[in-house]
Amino acid sequence: MPKVQINGIDLFYDIQGTGEPLLLISGFTCDHSYWSVLMPLLTAHYQIIRLDNRGIGRSSASNSPYTIQELAHDVGALLEHLGIEQVHVVGHSMGGQIAQELVLAYPQKVKSLILLSSLAKGDERFNSIVETWGELPQHIDKRLYQKILLTWSFSNTFYSNSEIIEQLIEWAVHYPYAPSTQSIYQQSQAILGCDTTNRLHNILCPTLVLVSKQDILTPIKFSEELSQGIPHAKLEILDCGGHGFMIESPQIVSRAILDFLAQLN
Repeated sequence: MPKVQINGIDLFYDIQGTGEPLLLISGFTCDHSYWSVLMPLLTAHYQIIRLDNRGIGRSSASNSPYTIQELAHDVGALLEHLGIEQVHVVGHSMGGQIAQELVLAYPQKVKSLILLSSLAKGDERFNSIVETWGELPQHIDKRLYQKILLTWSFSNTFYSNSEIIEQLIEWAVHYPYAPSTQSIYQQSQAILGCDTTNRLHNILCPTLVLVSKQDILTPIKFSEELSQGIPHAKLEILDCGGHGFMIESPQIVSRAILDFLAQLN
């Protein structure tokens, strides 16, 4: 799996499948593997490009703070390196913030935009949660940290399955490419500094905003703000899953993505 030197970092990326390119951008602390459950469902139709954002997974870290806009420029530079002129873009949570900044900076490169459980700007509770998540790894162990993250990530039904939750915690605790304490903090600060509210009207590509009724981290109101601010955006609210509905309900989420993309042809 290749890396490319971009904007002073070594950026890891992965490409699978054939067809039109479809770029997947992960959220807070997550690398490209977060999309693994969806991959068999998407690679049958598209060439899937995934990456590890700087400081996450197998991409190198920054020595200094960075912004969501800078993460978007990393993605833009990767697309340039790959010779991709236009791409469909899917971003989850913070990845959706990156995707917004990507289309704002490179409108000619983004053919369509799909924002999963994302936001233009956090409210006081969301910002407090993210700020706390950025600081906690300095004070608690990995297991407790993951347990705290997961309580916000899934629906009550999914979280009540203690065996699955324990497997996810174990996987994260022993994951060989887990981000450092510093990288987690830097990423949290980038999220807090991002606000596209007054620029959403400049996003002119076909856009799908997808969220679950049971998402307690990025609630429906965040997606409503996105769909109201982006011209002609389509808002779809699912009954299944929580913030991590891609893991809970991959068939339903992938079908929503594929159906939206099919309508563009």
